[in-house]
Amino acid sequence: MTVQLIIDNQKSDASDGKTFQHIDPLTGTLVSTGAACGVEDAARVAESSQRAFRVWSKTGPDERRRILLAAADILEAKTDDFCAAMAEEVGSSQLWAQSNVQSSAKLLREAAGMTTQIKGETIPSDRPGTLSMTLRQPVGTVLSIVPWNGPILLGARAIAYPLACGNTVIFKGSETSPRVHELLAEVFVEAGLPAGVLNFIVTDPADAAAVTEVLVAHDTVRRVNFTGSTNVGRMIAQTCAKYLKRCLLELGGKAPFIVLDDADIDGAINAAVFGAFLYQGQICMSTERFVVDEAVADAFASGFAERVSKLDVGIPTQAPNCIVGPVIGSGALGRINDLIDDALSKGAKLIAGALGDSTLMQPMLVDHVTPEMKIYHEETFGPVTIIVRTKGAEQALEIANDSAFGLSSSIFTRDISRALELANRLDAGCIHINGATVNHEPQAPYGGMKNSGYGRFDGSAVIEEFTEIKWVTIQPSDQPYPF
Repeated sequence: MTVQLIIDNQKSDASDGKTFQHIDPLTGTLVSTGAACGVEDAARVAESSQRAFRVWSKTGPDERRRILLAAADILEAKTDDFCAAMAEEVGSSQLWAQSNVQSSAKLLREAAGMTTQIKGETIPSDRPGTLSMTLRQPVGTVLSIVPWNGPILLGARAIAYPLACGNTVIFKGSETSPRVHELLAEVFVEAGLPAGVLNFIVTDPADAAAVTEVLVAHDTVRRVNFTGSTNVGRMIAQTCAKYLKRCLLELGGKAPFIVLDDADIDGAINAAVFGAFLYQGQICMSTERFVVDEAVADAFASGFAERVSKLDVGIPTQAPNCIVGPVIGSGALGRINDLIDDALSKGAKLIAGALGDSTLMQPMLVDHVTPEMKIYHEETFGPVTIIVRTKGAEQALEIANDSAFGLSSSIFTRDISRALELANRLDAGCIHINGATVNHEPQAPYGGMKNSGYGRFDGSAVIEEFTEIKWVTIQPSDQPYPF
């Protein structure tokens, strides 16, 4: 597959002809070749977005809604294309790819409905005869930088919400999933977006920082949204601070799943298997820590281990219905093995699975994990999860909060009052009582705390992220002043 840039609705190679390659780490075969956007191309993209903003920002909500609804229909019609591309580029099962398409279509329709909900308010004024109000307006161009692991859904939200608010978008796709992201950009062009409203680029990893800085520095770019690792998010935030640009960051996670002594164990295990091993655990809200009361820990651990050992493992291009496919690269393989080795050397027990010898790893469950182990603290982002045994709800909450991250979380208990009280003190942007940590609805605000980032995607919260608010007053021209 050959991936090109899309600028002013036209496909093109990089101006200097540079390309990069994406190699399948399991087979060593070439998956895709991408046009590598350079700084010269980045400047051209920003100028295109700036021109388009002058028109798009004045486009009425009905037209914006029409295009977003059309994009949702086109996206669904291309489900097979997206599933094939995700299997080849990022080792996605059909289940995960189809979920990406379906959730993205819902998100686009939610964004379409939002176009008429961008509004200000009147404010009481102490000045006689004065009308005081706020206006909300598009900010300009939004630079949207998205990762490979949920490429359709994370891309769709990074495009649709800024467009709904009247902004133009520079969509910087991942070098790991360039074809999937090109397909997504093509959907919006086919839906009728005017030239320049959405421009699509991908870069060689070696050029990513330079290209990103050129775009952030450009006058037309007024917002940046980034989804990815905490380390890269920190660099994005520093670049944005340098140019006084506001950013929205959705970063890493170490999602805790609390199982209290009165929990429905069978229900908890069902949610555990789904939340920990969907797409090999390579989702920002995957369950990475099970904090389980000792009164039910043995029953939970044995039942969970049995289910984990039965998960289908396969190569998605050959077995599309498998649950667990290959991890994204050899670096992930080595990092996960190192974390497990460290835990086992300090007393943990591997109760399901085995260390990997290729990127097609078995799903693993590690029990009796303690804070002295690296896996207790570090994000695994792979087909492995841990059990930390605890005693009582208060200690469970303390362990759940003992993390630098704060994205998604779960609490399993039959006592909803107790669950709500714990939820009020749990350091997480998303808390699901008696549900899996992997959960998304486009009408609900989604984002994290602490090292998981700041700002919120989805729901009405995105209006705050992608618009400027202005205070406007209309006053009597003949009003008196004190001097």
